[in-house]
Amino acid sequence: MAEEGSRGATKAAPTAAEVQLQRRRQELEYLKKNAARIRSRNLLTGLGIGAFVVGIFSYTILSVKQERIVEELDEEARIHIIRGPRTGANS
Repeated sequence: MAEEGSRGATKAAPTAAEVQLQRRRQELEYLKKNAARIRSRNLLTGLGIGAFVVGIFSYTILSVKQERIVEELDEEARIHIIRGPRTGANS
């Protein structure tokens, strides 16, 4: 009987490979249990990132259109500067 007690106490610690295998099994069980929740989180994250990208793209397009308007105004300003100021003496 004393030998049986000592055998249980001298049980070797698990090797690194066994520990890694156990962790992999736990991860797999977690993923199986929570697959729907993880899928919905991924979907929400994807939609959020997509909305962000579309927003930045839209803002960029809008700002480029505004730059064209500013360029047209600058062109008109150049024409008026070249013609000179309109005062009572030179009009």
